[in-house]
Parts: sequence; structure tokens; C-alpha cells
Amino acid sequence: MIRTITAALLLAGSAAAQSADQRLKAVYDAEWQWRLAQTGQVQDGLDTRQGPRLPCVTPACQAGRLRYWQGVLDQLAAIPDADLSRAERLNKAVLQESLRAEVVGLKWRNYEMPINSDVNVWNYLPAQAPFRTAQEYRDYISRMRDIPRWFDENIANMRAGMKRGFTPPAVTLKGRDQTLEKQIKPGSESPFYAPFALMPATITAAEQAQLRAEAQTVIDGIVNPAQTKMLAFLRSDYLPGARTTTAARDLPDGTAWYRDQVKEFTTTDLTPEAIHQIGLKEVARIDADLRAAMVQSGFKGEYKDFLVFLRTDPQFYARTPDELLGFSAYVIKRMDGKLNQIFTTLPRYRFTLRPVPDAIAPTYTSGRGGLDACYMNTYDLKSRPLFMLTALTLHECVPGHSHQGAMALEAPAAPPFRRQTYFSGYGEGWGLYTEFLGKELGMYRNAYEEFGRASFENWRASRLVVDTGLHLMGWSRDQAIAYLEEHTALARHDIEIEVDRYISWPGQALAYKLGEMSIRKLRGEAEVALGSGFDIRRFHDTLLGLGSVPLPVMEAEMRAWVAAERSRAGR
Repeated sequence: MIRTITAALLLAGSAAAQSADQRLKAVYDAEWQWRLAQTGQVQDGLDTRQGPRLPCVTPACQAGRLRYWQGVLDQLAAIPDADLSRAERLNKAVLQESLRAEVVGLKWRNYEMPINSDVNVWNYLPAQAPFRTAQEYRDYISRMRDIPRWFDENIANMRAGMKRGFTPPAVTLKGRDQTLEKQIKPGSESPFYAPFALMPATITAAEQAQLRAEAQTVIDGIVNPAQTKMLAFLRSDYLPGARTTTAARDLPDGTAWYRDQVKEFTTTDLTPEAIHQIGLKEVARIDADLRAAMVQSGFKGEYKDFLVFLRTDPQFYARTPDELLGFSAYVIKRMDGKLNQIFTTLPRYRFTLRPVPDAIAPTYTSGRGGLDACYMNTYDLKSRPLFMLTALTLHECVPGHSHQGAMALEAPAAPPFRRQTYFSGYGEGWGLYTEFLGKELGMYRNAYEEFGRASFENWRASRLVVDTGLHLMGWSRDQAIAYLEEHTALARHDIEIEVDRYISWPGQALAYKLGEMSIRKLRGEAEVALGSGFDIRRFHDTLLGLGSVPLPVMEAEMRAWVAAERSRAGR
């Protein structure tokens, strides 16, 4: 009788879990299809691609998103975690946190400030590579036709932001209008025309000619007039009307807004004050590593003199863009030969290496990695020291962002929304952690490259101090610049670009170091718990197999993995 009751309870529990799993799946599948329609994307195998239109960003559309996503959150709250399988509990946690951040951002009307020193509404409109099919070319031309509406809606939002003092600081926007000006070129000279220069042979010559002719007509008759209108608005209204203060606390209800930004980018409950103190401790620790690398290099002199030497000696700088890209490419290939030491599973998806486009390079960061391509900035080569390029390439390309993005795309049994979700703490934490992996794998070939790695680490630790200092503690822009000059070997140009990024994108810079510290902490726990049974390859496979997740979820899942590994080993 007892066995019968127990069996019945187990069957009931299994049915409840199945029912809850099905309910959750219905919610996130519906949300995904709705999201694709909202963003103008279409499903393309495991990945997505842009469709024939750009998103609607009017206040009415934003209000509709707020209502819809709040409704989805209500549906998620009605599904008890206890009734879900482990895999679906993870899916629920990821969707809940990503939508929570979306809802908070919409309530703050963040769409009224769609540009900052680092990102804006025009830089990513020109495609960088050829498309595969004629339909993709037609969709691209359709998106170009949609640019006037896109710009007009964003201009209206920016005017609303200006009216309530919700703009980036004026000092961080200097020169950003020039990136748009450089995009305004006629016909085949336009960056919008780049995908048409070399088209797939599967598209007939006649259709290629028709698409090229239509593209030039649209660029000259629709795209360039819209860009000229946006440029005039920037120069006559927005840049002169941007706020003169720099701290997030100076925005409307700015202190509360900044705390929400910190929550979004770190996915933790850490306060800015606590993060500031963590940063101070990390900077002090890494400062010692930097001085040790100086001693190892054999340099005779003071530390400040060593920084001058690194920033000025020609041996540390590429003479041509191709030399810099070649250095980065060699790092990628050297790392390819070591991947079997740190993974058992590798992605099929491949990425390429490209220079940052000329139009945006002067105000762009040193490098950025993504699923399709890893970009290195070849502008102002005297500001791009090669001794830092190994760490940067590992972070942005492989085994950093490009590699991680491919692993997430190909993760087994992941629903589509999980393949596209990105949390900065996880993603940027992994990127910084790969720089540390480079040290373990012998990627830094001399004391200068090791100094570059430690300088990059201190750059990320310094962000914890600088970002919170700027936005809550009254730091000035000059004070932030001086702090980075003291604690890193970054060139002055890079430092100014980065500080302007922190000023105009509050909270984003905090994700890197906090995420990396969490991953290293988890790895240390696993090494102690598993002893000789610890396999770094399985640890990394499991971590990247999660896909991008909030840091608390990452910690819970990896600790569960450690417990399972101990059980499997009979410990």
C-alpha cells in the first residue's frame, strides 16, 4: 500500500512538472515570436538575421512593449519553480531577469537617450559583409528605405529626453557627429554599398545589376538625405543642448536610475558603494603585479618612467594597420592550437577578423568581438601598443566573445531566446577570465606582454572605482583620466575614449571585473572540492554550455555541477 501511494505521488509530481514545463515553454516560445516581430528580425536556422524593416521606437510602441513584457513576467511568476524541471527552471530564471531589465529600462524611458559616446542609432546600419541570397539584399534595401522613419522616431525621443534633462553629457559627445558625417557618401562610395561590391555567384548577373542600381538610387535619394537631416539635428540642437554635468546622479532621479543600471549590468544586488571598495582592493593587488612585470622586463628606473617608455618606444607599436591585424591573427591561431587543453567541445561556427570601420574608428574602443567577426581598431596606431594586443585578442576573439557566442548559439537543447540572450556580467566576465587563461597557457611571450595583461586587468578593476566615483561620488572627468593613467599603461587617447564611455554609459563598465571574479571564485571552489578529479575542460564546457546567464544563476548552476561531479566520483 505504501509503495502504491509513493508511486502515485511520484507520478503526480512528474505530471505536474511536465505541465509546468509545457506552460513555461508556451510562454517563452510566444514571447520569442513576438520579440522577433518587434525587432524586425527573422529566424535563420539557429541564428537570426535582420528582416525588411527597422524596429518601431515611438512612445506608443515602447508602451506596448512595457505592457507585453510585464504581462509575461506575471505569467512567469504564476509558474512555481518547484513544479519545473531543472532545465526549465534555468530557462525561467534567464527570461525573468532579461525581461525585468527591459521593463525597468522602459519605465525609465531609456529610449529617450538612444546615443552615447560608444553606441548610437546610425553606426550599425551599414552592413559590413556580403549577404547570401537575393532576398537578404532586398531586405537590406528595404531597411535602407526605412531609415528616414527610424531617424525621425529617434529624433522625437531625443527631443523628449532633452526636455527633461535626460541626455548624455555634452563632453562625451564631442566628435561623435563626425562618425555620421563620414557615412554620407554618394552611391558606390557609401559604406551602405559595401555588401554590393562582391555578391554571391548564386545571384544572377542581371539581378546583381538590378540590386546594385536600386541600392545606389536608395542611398542617394533616401539614405543620405535622412543622414543629413539627422546630422543637422545633432549639430544644431542635440549636441548644444546636451547636459553640462557628467554624473548619473545629476539626471532626473539619477541616483535611483544609476542603481538600476548597476543591477542591470552586474545582475547582482551589490551596491555601488560596495563595488567601489572591491575595486580599490583589486587595483592595489594588481598594481603589485604590474611592478613585478616591470622588474622582470629588466627596466632600470622608476615605475612612472617605465610607463613613459611603454607609451613612446616605437618597438611596441605597429607601423601599418595590416601589421596590427597580423599580430592579432597570429594570437588567434596560436590560441587555436591550445583550445583542446581547455575544452572538450568546440563550436562549428567560424568568425573573421576585421578592422573597425574608418567612419567610427576615431571614437571607437580598441576592439570588440561578436559572433560573426572580431574587430580591431587600426586608427591612430601610436595608441595601440602591441604588448596589450594579446590580451585584447583573447578577450574579444578566442576563447573570448566570438568563441563564447558560437558556443551559446550551438548549445544543445537551448530554446531560441537563450541563444540570443546576453548578460554583461557573464559575457564580459568570461572575456576577462580568458585573459587570465592566456597566462596559464603561456600566451604572453615576454614580460611586456605580461605587463599588458596585468594592465588590462587593472583597467577593468579601475572601472569599478571610476564608474562609481564618477556617478555617485563627485569625481570629475579629469580625475577619472588621471586615475587610469596612474594604474594602467593605456595610451592617453584610449583613456579619454574609455572615460567618456563610462560617463555616458553608466554601470556598463562594472560587469567585467565582477563577472571574472565570480568565475575565478567558482573555479577555485571546484578545484578544492574535486581535487585530482577536477577537469578544467569539463568546467569550461559546462560554464559555456549554460549560455549567457545572470551571475547568481551561473554560481548556483556551477555549484550544482560540482556537487554532481563529486557524486559521480563517489566523493
